[in-house]
Amino acid sequence: MKRKLNFYPGPSTLPLSVLEELRDTLVEYHGEGLSLLEASHRGGIYEKVHTDAVSLIRELLEVPAEFSILFLGGGATLQFAMVPLNLLSGGKSCDFVVSGSWAKKALEDAQKIGTVNILYDGASEKYSNLPDTVTCSAKASYLNITSNETIDGVQWPSLPDSGNVPLVVDMSSDIMSRRFSFGNVGVVYAGAQKNLGPAGVTVVIIRKDIVDSSPAELPAYLSYAVHAKQNSLYNTPPSFSIYALKLVLEYIKREGGLKNIEKLATKKSSLIYDAIDSSGGFYKCKVSKGKRSKMNVVFNLPTEDLEKQFLKEAAGQDMLGLPGHRSVGGCRASLYNAVPVEWAETLASFMREFASKNG
Repeated sequence: MKRKLNFYPGPSTLPLSVLEELRDTLVEYHGEGLSLLEASHRGGIYEKVHTDAVSLIRELLEVPAEFSILFLGGGATLQFAMVPLNLLSGGKSCDFVVSGSWAKKALEDAQKIGTVNILYDGASEKYSNLPDTVTCSAKASYLNITSNETIDGVQWPSLPDSGNVPLVVDMSSDIMSRRFSFGNVGVVYAGAQKNLGPAGVTVVIIRKDIVDSSPAELPAYLSYAVHAKQNSLYNTPPSFSIYALKLVLEYIKREGGLKNIEKLATKKSSLIYDAIDSSGGFYKCKVSKGKRSKMNVVFNLPTEDLEKQFLKEAAGQDMLGLPGHRSVGGCRASLYNAVPVEWAETLASFMREFASKNG
């Protein structure tokens, strides 16, 4: 099989070694006489997968002991509601930085549940920038940010200082791509289908005191306390997706952990940004240089016709997933952990050749 160059924004490419192990263990899981797809989530076969996946997240991200690690369904979208349902009870308020399309979706759900103070809204700048600092409201129960915007190509260079206000971070598209401190973090959540594995499981890393404050009147599935008490086994978890996630985490560990993954992310994104910045204006990236994403590089060509031609020729050379999101157009290269450096080099070379011929 000739692997195509997969720049899709999610579901995204997976490490070849992970795909091969999933293939080899699909019908029979390690001599057990059945597939993991068929195994009970209460049985010993799956229990080790579950425990190992939790342990690897804690190890790779250096998650402190005062945090619980949960596996849930519903994607990050369900967390847009679960966070305010659990953290805004009793008339509390929260703060928001609206950095792009996904932060806006989270904002809209939070506004249906409680009082929201918008500290910064990047819409006026077409989501091309981020604030250098934030000052939280005196009584905010949390500050909500999206660490990386997959549609708009904006990424926080580091998590902001929110003082004594807990940070709630949607990290769906850059989790496991860099190190960060849990110092002022209250909740981190991430859909798996970018850097962690296939779609179907969402990771929630949540401070235990926040878990303990979940309102008792919430429906069971919407309560962090219920899931934490049951070790994410309140209902049947997406067990095969969690198995794939475990394999991806093992791959990251073999690759040198987050220290090396972070270096690779910088190298891959620099290749594409260099092709943009050295094109004499043929390619343009709207995002302020200090806030550019290392995961999702967005750019435009001089005309829509040239963008269509660019995408067609790229697809002809087996480079897939380069159209920008339908809401913004343009082009986008997603450079998640499983994207090899060689793919980024091939794309950057193609970009230079295309600009030379058409600029």
